Amino acid sequence: MDVMAEFLTKMAAPSQAKDDGFIFVYDRREKDAPEKTISTQKILSFSDLKAKIIEEFGLKKSDKFVISTTNREEVNDNDSWDVVGSGETLYLLKNLDQELCAPARERVNYLPHYDTIVKGGMYEYYASEGQNPLPYAFAELIDNALAATRNNEGPRNIEIRVNLDESTIYVLDNGKGMTSRQLNNWAIYRLSKFIRKDKRSKVNLDETVEEEESFVEQDAPKSLNSDISYFGVGGKQAVFFIGNATRMISRPVGSKDVHELTISREEFEKKEKNHEEIYSGFIRNRKPGDAAHVSKEDETLCSLIGEEPGRDHFTAVIVQGVSKEHMLYLKEKLKEWTRQLAHIYHYYLHGPSGNVEHADENTRAPSPFKNIDIEVKLYQTRNPVPKTINLRDIDNDMQTQFVRGAASTFEFNAVIEGAKVEGVLRYHPFLYDRETYPMDPYEKPEMTLEDEHGYAVSEVPARGRRPIFECFWNGRLIPYTMIDSFEWCNPTKKSKNVPSECCNRVSGVLWTDDNFQVSTNKLTFIDLELKLRDKLASFCRVLNGQEKRTSIEKEFMGWLRECHEQFDKQIHFTEYQGQIVRLDLPKNRQTPWAAYKQVEWDGKVYKAGQMVRIVRTLPFFLGTVNRILLYGDHEGDTYATGGDLEVIQEPRSLYNEVKIVPLSKLDRTVNNQMVKKFIEDEEAKLPSELDISFPEGNRVVNNEKRKAGKPIGDIKIEIINKKGDKVKSLPGKEQANKKLLVELKVIWHAAGGDQTIVSHISQHGKNWPYWFRKMENVNYLGNYTLTLQVVLNESGENTFAGRELPGRKYKFQVVEGEAERFSVGLLEGPFRVGVPFNIPLELQDAYGNPAKIDMGKVDVKSITPVLEASGLELAYGGTSTKGHTLTIKDVEAQGQVQGNTGKNFSLTITVPELNKFAQVLKIRLLPGPASILSVSPEEELSVVNGSAPIYRVQIQDVAGNPTILEGRQSIVCKLSGAPGLPSYSLDSLSINGGNLTGESIFLKKIKSNTKLTAKFDVQGSKTIKPVERKMVVVPSGKICDMKVCYPDPDTKKQITITNGMEIIIRAGETLEGLTYKLYDEGEREVDITEKVASKIKINWLAKLNKDILMKGQLPGIKATNSVLELKYCQVSVAESSGLELGFVLKTTAWEPHGLNCTLTGSNKISIGQPLAGELLVKIIDKFGNKIDMDGKGFVNELAAHISGEGLKKELCKITYDKQLMSAIIKGIVFEGGTIGKKELQIQWKSLKDYVRLEMVAGPPAKIKFLHYNPDEELVLYNESQFPKPIVVQLLDEGENPARVADIKMQLAKDTKLKLIPTVQPTKTNKEGVADFGMYTISCSQGKYEVQPKAFISTSFVLSGPKLKISIQPDPTRPASLNVVYNTKLTLVVGQSLPEYTVTVVSEDGSPLTTAKCSHVSLKLWKSDGYDSNSLPSRTLSHNPETTKKSEAGVFHFRNIDTPEESGPYNIMFVFYDGKHQLFSSVIHTKIEPGVPVKLFALEELGTATISNSKNVNTRCIVRNLKLELRDKFNNHVTRGMNGCVNVQVSCPTDEKELPMLHGTSSKSRVLQFTLAGGSCTIQMVAIQENSPGKDGCQYELNCSVVWCDPIPVKTTLEPLCIPFLFYNDAKKQTEMAALTKERDSLVNAIKVYRSLFETSEQLIQELKISVKEMKSDENRYREELRRQKVPIASTNSVEGVEKLLKEYNEKKLEESSRKRRLCGLQTIAANDPDVLGKIGHLALISDDDAARVLSWHMSSDMDCVVTLTTKKAKEIYSMTSGRQQVLPLDSIFKKSLTEWNKPLPHVKYKPNWRPAGNPVFARNLLTFEKNQDMCKTVFSMLLGDTLWIDTLDQANNYRIELVKYTNCPTILTREGDRIRSNGKFGGLMNKAPPVEKLRGAVFGAQLPEGYHKVCSVIDTLTRLHSALQTHNTAQEELDDQLAVIQAPEMQAKYEECREVEKQLKDLEKRIGMTSPHRTVTPSLLPKIPKRTPDREEENNRSVKRLRGSPASSDSNSVTSVTPSLLTPTRQSRRLAAQSPADEGRKKLKKS
Repeated sequence: MDVMAEFLTKMAAPSQAKDDGFIFVYDRREKDAPEKTISTQKILSFSDLKAKIIEEFGLKKSDKFVISTTNREEVNDNDSWDVVGSGETLYLLKNLDQELCAPARERVNYLPHYDTIVKGGMYEYYASEGQNPLPYAFAELIDNALAATRNNEGPRNIEIRVNLDESTIYVLDNGKGMTSRQLNNWAIYRLSKFIRKDKRSKVNLDETVEEEESFVEQDAPKSLNSDISYFGVGGKQAVFFIGNATRMISRPVGSKDVHELTISREEFEKKEKNHEEIYSGFIRNRKPGDAAHVSKEDETLCSLIGEEPGRDHFTAVIVQGVSKEHMLYLKEKLKEWTRQLAHIYHYYLHGPSGNVEHADENTRAPSPFKNIDIEVKLYQTRNPVPKTINLRDIDNDMQTQFVRGAASTFEFNAVIEGAKVEGVLRYHPFLYDRETYPMDPYEKPEMTLEDEHGYAVSEVPARGRRPIFECFWNGRLIPYTMIDSFEWCNPTKKSKNVPSECCNRVSGVLWTDDNFQVSTNKLTFIDLELKLRDKLASFCRVLNGQEKRTSIEKEFMGWLRECHEQFDKQIHFTEYQGQIVRLDLPKNRQTPWAAYKQVEWDGKVYKAGQMVRIVRTLPFFLGTVNRILLYGDHEGDTYATGGDLEVIQEPRSLYNEVKIVPLSKLDRTVNNQMVKKFIEDEEAKLPSELDISFPEGNRVVNNEKRKAGKPIGDIKIEIINKKGDKVKSLPGKEQANKKLLVELKVIWHAAGGDQTIVSHISQHGKNWPYWFRKMENVNYLGNYTLTLQVVLNESGENTFAGRELPGRKYKFQVVEGEAERFSVGLLEGPFRVGVPFNIPLELQDAYGNPAKIDMGKVDVKSITPVLEASGLELAYGGTSTKGHTLTIKDVEAQGQVQGNTGKNFSLTITVPELNKFAQVLKIRLLPGPASILSVSPEEELSVVNGSAPIYRVQIQDVAGNPTILEGRQSIVCKLSGAPGLPSYSLDSLSINGGNLTGESIFLKKIKSNTKLTAKFDVQGSKTIKPVERKMVVVPSGKICDMKVCYPDPDTKKQITITNGMEIIIRAGETLEGLTYKLYDEGEREVDITEKVASKIKINWLAKLNKDILMKGQLPGIKATNSVLELKYCQVSVAESSGLELGFVLKTTAWEPHGLNCTLTGSNKISIGQPLAGELLVKIIDKFGNKIDMDGKGFVNELAAHISGEGLKKELCKITYDKQLMSAIIKGIVFEGGTIGKKELQIQWKSLKDYVRLEMVAGPPAKIKFLHYNPDEELVLYNESQFPKPIVVQLLDEGENPARVADIKMQLAKDTKLKLIPTVQPTKTNKEGVADFGMYTISCSQGKYEVQPKAFISTSFVLSGPKLKISIQPDPTRPASLNVVYNTKLTLVVGQSLPEYTVTVVSEDGSPLTTAKCSHVSLKLWKSDGYDSNSLPSRTLSHNPETTKKSEAGVFHFRNIDTPEESGPYNIMFVFYDGKHQLFSSVIHTKIEPGVPVKLFALEELGTATISNSKNVNTRCIVRNLKLELRDKFNNHVTRGMNGCVNVQVSCPTDEKELPMLHGTSSKSRVLQFTLAGGSCTIQMVAIQENSPGKDGCQYELNCSVVWCDPIPVKTTLEPLCIPFLFYNDAKKQTEMAALTKERDSLVNAIKVYRSLFETSEQLIQELKISVKEMKSDENRYREELRRQKVPIASTNSVEGVEKLLKEYNEKKLEESSRKRRLCGLQTIAANDPDVLGKIGHLALISDDDAARVLSWHMSSDMDCVVTLTTKKAKEIYSMTSGRQQVLPLDSIFKKSLTEWNKPLPHVKYKPNWRPAGNPVFARNLLTFEKNQDMCKTVFSMLLGDTLWIDTLDQANNYRIELVKYTNCPTILTREGDRIRSNGKFGGLMNKAPPVEKLRGAVFGAQLPEGYHKVCSVIDTLTRLHSALQTHNTAQEELDDQLAVIQAPEMQAKYEECREVEKQLKDLEKRIGMTSPHRTVTPSLLPKIPKRTPDREEENNRSVKRLRGSPASSDSNSVTSVTPSLLTPTRQSRRLAAQSPADEGRKKLKKS
């Protein structure tokens, strides 16, 4: 046993080195010596090694050598020796650098790592395709168990125990068990069963061991041979995928020992760490039930070992350390993974036939293979009874569903290279409204079909994209290999007699054995599909266990057709009413529609007038069937998969609406009585009447008279229905939100029309009824109506469903009350002081209605009004009354008024008898008539001799108010008291009076004062008295001399200034104290008055102070500041000739005041270098005058005190220049410091001055980004531009800008970051700045870096800071397409596709608002049966409908017609905006056939020739003919088409003698055949022996559908007529049969030719139309270019247009790059869809003046950010810490905004006025590039009606005119002035500054006009380019097709057709029959010019003529040649695809 264990241990680790414990040494010092093997067992140290080597190689101790490893690492001590491992190779060398003198070998050990076993399942085996691979891991262990139990004579039990508490799994079987050798073989990785056999043949250590492998059953059905434990891989990978350790316990048959082996990952890791043999271990051999080696805590394992004595043979696989994820899946998904296992071993569990249904569901059929039972048990501590599932009890696995759901099966075999594959196909029919193809409940459905207009909605789309065949290998499922189809069962190869959707109802299974390879993990076949698709593979059908050698394709199509006919069910439409047009649908779907009265569906009949319920709507509703609609050109009864139901919604009183719904939404479970009862109950809930009360009194009574002001009391209302219940809303779910309201209206029937004075709406509260409060405003006189009406909430409608809602009306009259007040009537003015007038008073009641005084209460004569007015004395003469008027007579007023316009007075009128009611009257009192003459002054007037007197005169009324004279009266003044006095008069006098004056008074020799008298009189007036005044004349004086003095500065004595005198004074001082005196001719001093002072003139001051001059003083004289200037002064007196005085002021310098330093050269100085120029230093006084200094002392003082930061004083040299009076400083040097301004301090004594120098920087040492902060992350979008160019600045060590030019700069970046354009090196400019330019970024989302580098020299590269870039998702970039549609819709040919809603999703997940309708398209193409997600080259394309602004990024595809051919189709949506392209997932859909319209024979029938002889063959008309129901598009209709077909004989010539059919009698001459699934097979139809009939007569066999489930019995389809000839003579019948066969062959040939010619002719016509249309488009585009002044000479070719496009694109770029005004404000959240932008960015202004003025006018708003929502505004506010002003659009009250396009204000009031200045609204100067509506809202609010006018004067004139009528808004002028709305203008606040001072906050300008013109030209050229290309392509296709028509082959076909037609006519004459409907007319043959054929063509024609000649016996000889002729060209397919709606192209497509 020890020998055996040692052998097995070596076998378990075959890679163990035999050289362990040895090293190998080569002597390579001088020669090629052989290796020496040295044992290391006794070598304990390096000295031992060296001694051993000397001994082995015979070396001397004096020999020099080194011991080295193969890596040339010297071994020279114990540490280096310890590193050398066993089996390594060493060298003996002279030294370590020596070359090998000969080669040497080194041994390697490449034992696989233990991860090969431990992680094999994770990395290789279980790479699952989106599924949890755990069931497949269990399958590997079950495979081993099945193989172990295959020879069991009794039950084959396999048990899987899952212990959730211990995370342990047990797999037990009662198989033969394993010996220790077999257990060892199991542990060896990849020791397959074939290798095990080889090993046994070589080494057989124990001959008593029984053979490991037993005989495998070769002929097991479906390869169920249990030989599935194969490769030696799966078991190990499975256990380590499930857990981390396994314990194998096995007891072989006939053994008394139990063998146990444990393998764990922990053990592998431990051996590797301890350098032990990894692939080795021990097998424990023990007696059964011995658990001594197991811990007692492991109760489950101990229990399992305790079961061993009761088991004769078994194997237990115990997997430990199962992960939590696996245990959670096993617990929660128990049904799912056990169902998968039942699917994998379906045929082992249920036998070759599968899990078929049994009559008794409680019993289970025994397993055909020794009762294979696989049980799963789930253990938990809290549940002592385990949860048990037997896999045979599972009946919902996919194979069970396939087996039980199949209506029919098709078995077949395939043989490939001698290997056999068994297969079966199962058919799952369509039943009424659903597919029965099973769907996996644990898979997500690919699509569900439910459309609003779908017919017979299929809940499950049959197989969908799932392949047909599942593949089983040796009886078990290979899950990842599924085969779609073969050529013979491919849907694209199907027969036209079978609808394409039938192929989607097929499932299949393939069974193979081990002749086909599978992967080691048994998940995929390696070569099965490849071999089955090989041409050498042969398929044959198996029927009743026998193989049929007929065509498999024909057999399959026949079986498929039978399944369709027998098992698929449909709907029967009957009682046809005709065709209608549906205007509720789009134009392309409005017709044709057939109307029916009745349908039969699943045994139930639904007809017009029947009450029905419609479900699958929200909510469901009831109605009466009006009619049933079916799309298509149908006539008569037909079958279809569905239709539309026109329903009148009930109850009509509630709805009164006609709805059209799909037939599939009909509820087939309700009856008519239920519907009627529901309708009656619904109608009783409608509102019926109102319950009205007045709880607070003041009730309104109908037709009553009420006094004005009497209130209407509170009104309480309840709405009552017919049931007496109170209601507050309409009944029904749909009406739930239609609340009922009560509307109250009080209508005044006034003379001018009805007026609603009160209108309220009340709603029913939760706790209160309808209520209206008291109304006190019914005060006007007249008739009234109070209306209370129930209305609907949303519209205010008072009718519902055609009936009026309940309401009530009250009519009453309001009359006047008693007189309590009055108003002042019309007064007759004007009113003058002292002139009497009357005041009428209009009497009124309390509410202003006209009223009269109640004579019984008040005496009219006793009424005494009281008149009061402040400032007036009032009196009146009495009162009188008339009607409603009280008149106050002869009112007279006296008081003071102002001017001729008078004065306003408030006249209070009080009538005590009318409740002391008072009224205030505003009157204007004018002055009265002239009465008094007023002259002023009244005192004595003094007049200077030589001047005229002036008197003020005025005319006044009796109250002293100024007035005017009447008529031509004048005032005269006469003087007395001296001779020669003048007189004065005044003719016209204003109300303000006037001055009376005239000639001057000259008295001669006057020495003293003289008195005079003046008399004033009004000539012609007798009422005005004259007035006298006194006057005194005094003598005058003249100035003749002047004297000017100034004080001495020292003595203060007055010094008289003489003419030309020179006065000395310091610079800048003022000569003060100047005085003057004036004298008259008598040398008398003249008093200096204001008048005299005004005559004094001086030249040193422009403006004089008269107060100083009147004091006899002159203003001070300020000396000049410069000593080089003199000042000349002059004093003069005006009106005194020659009276003037002149003198001069001379100035001197002050004491030293400051230093003046100037540079003679540049102020720039380099660090450490002397200043290039010189510094001049001067001493100046306070006015800058130079002072001459002592040179030596001055220089020394300067040298001692010169200073500056970093200044080298010792290098400064100072000299003094006497001529310049300046010190000169040279050699100024600075060291260190920063660049920029540098100050040099110069000091002399206490005086200082500073010289500012500019310090130049040092060499570059750093790099700085100018526009970006490296510390902040830059956020960008993919394929977006940087916000600013990348510009860097070189800095010196002190971070000063280093202005060094031509330094090479490079921008380094991450490799994954792509910048466009490519980054190129650049150089710095003279400022040391390098501009890399603007870049567009292109990369995925993430974080990146860019870094500038400067190449200062070849050896020095300066690296700058790194700029961090974060790429974020772009909301303007499309990322995916989201498609939403009704997936439950069944599509029918000729109808519409469902509505598809496509959302273009941007990178941030929101809809792409910039997407347009032209960017999105729908692609539709026919499916070829393969699941391809790629878009084919030819598809039908459709565009979406125009989207609303509110649905930006969302597109709707509606009203798209389905193709006319039924079958599977693919739909894909494509987005392309010229830059980005996206594709949606392929949508697989299925289009069902339409309503049947005809019976169609699948075979072409000739004209049969029969006789009534005994031979049944001569009497047979039809042997086997299959008929199908077809729709109008020739699609086979199968669903629900079950019924009966009648066959009888008729005669087209009305012959009365008819043959009798076999099986009929004289009573019934009709044969009946079954119609199932739309198909009917007519077999053996023959006439009776000796049947009557006319010899040689042509009869017809009439086939008609007489009844069908969906079709009414009375309605029949057009019958199918089969002609035949009847003969009494059998011999003649035989002859005619041959001729008839010939005739049928000729007719078929003519049909083929006719189809070919029609197709060719139509294709040519279509191509000609296409060419003509393209040519017309070209001419239209050229004409447009000509209007755009583009030379069209070069537009005749594609190349010429491309050249023009290139030229105009360059112009476009040039125009767009022109300099224009731009807004300089920084943008915020530019890409945020909720941010509109800043005000300054929203608008553009072309006019520069307007842009400047409007930008200034709106300067406070320009930086404001406009957002769409308040939420976004708050975000920006928070983000900027409140610094950014924001304006949300949703907070603007839009109703108050001004109308954008309203006329100017003057147009309304002065429409014919044409004001100057071109006035316009300022807002009309703005243009908006986008979001026009929102921008107009913003600027309407901000600008309002602000006007724009050219000049300020024009603006003022406009305002003056406008304010006469209305308010004037703010006006802006082109000059920059602003007139505010209040009229204020002028000042800095109302004057626009220059545009430079706006600091960029200015509106931008539009792109130049030339840019838009160029864009228009480019657009036209692009369209012309496309039209040219399309035209060229269409012309090429037309030429190709014309060439085909003119080809000799086609000419020969025309000739052949004519000859065949001629032969047909001759033959029909011989037969004696005619068929005009089959004859080809000459008009159908194209008119092709004849030509003489050559010999070869003649020969070919002869051959073709022979093929169609009567001598030919093969009826298919012609048709066998024609398929190639009938194949449409690529052009015909393209044209048919372009216009599927065109009828002609439909025919072309069918061809």
